[in-house]
Amino acid sequence: MKGQIERGEFAVGDQVPSVLALQEIYGIATATGQKVHRALRQDGLIRTEPGMGSFVIEPPATSDG
Repeated sequence: MKGQIERGEFAVGDQVPSVLALQEIYGIATATGQKVHRALRQDGLIRTEPGMGSFVIEPPATSDG
């Protein structure tokens, strides 16, 4: 999903598949789906709103200096 976000397949504000949806789509374990979401949050690509889902956020600003 990181690549999909970086390529713009998911725009800022778009909801990304839930852990359960990832399980169903890719046949992965719950723990794997949770790791995917955790990594995307740590990379500053998504935010999770309890009870609502996970959404793409504006990428963090990079420092050129």
